[in-house]
Amino acid sequence: MKCIKVIKATKEHEVGTIRRVDDREANSRVSSGYWMFIPKSEWKLATRKPKADQATDQATDQAKVQSKKQLRKQKAEA
Repeated sequence: MKCIKVIKATKEHEVGTIRRVDDREANSRVSSGYWMFIPKSEWKLATRKPKADQATDQATDQAKVQSKKQLRKQKAEA
């Protein structure tokens, strides 16, 4: 599997489109001149959620859990 990116616009694809395809298809597309090989890390960044967002999501989840625990304590005390 190879990662490729469009460098010239076509009817089917816009510039900057990133795809992960098998080796044969990647080689044929790159030889056409409309695509280029890119590192897998660039493909991962384009297709997956950034880790910074995940960290903030985890922080908000922890805050929700703490507030639920506080509500339970208040109910138990009352």
